[in-house]
Amino acid sequence: MRKRYLIAYDVSDDKRRTAIFKTLMGNGDHVQFSVFLCQLSDVELARLKGDLGQSVNARQDQVVILDLGPADNDLASRFECIGKAYTPPARVMVI
Repeated sequence: MRKRYLIAYDVSDDKRRTAIFKTLMGNGDHVQFSVFLCQLSDVELARLKGDLGQSVNARQDQVVILDLGPADNDLASRFECIGKAYTPPARVMVI
């Protein structure tokens, strides 16, 4: 089963921040500057945590992972924006 996760990070070092950004770009939608929305299986989440752990300085950086529940639940009822609305990017499959 896939779940949705809201992942946010606070990293002051440019090199580590860029590494974390690139890792998350490969796993989810860039919602705001340091915030991603990801749909992941348990295995993908474990892999992502391991990848992020390689870039994070445990004393200086913070990555927050919030479980939003099953990916097939209606996100609109659980995700509210004030101001500009969030629009998920179009997913295109190239064969």
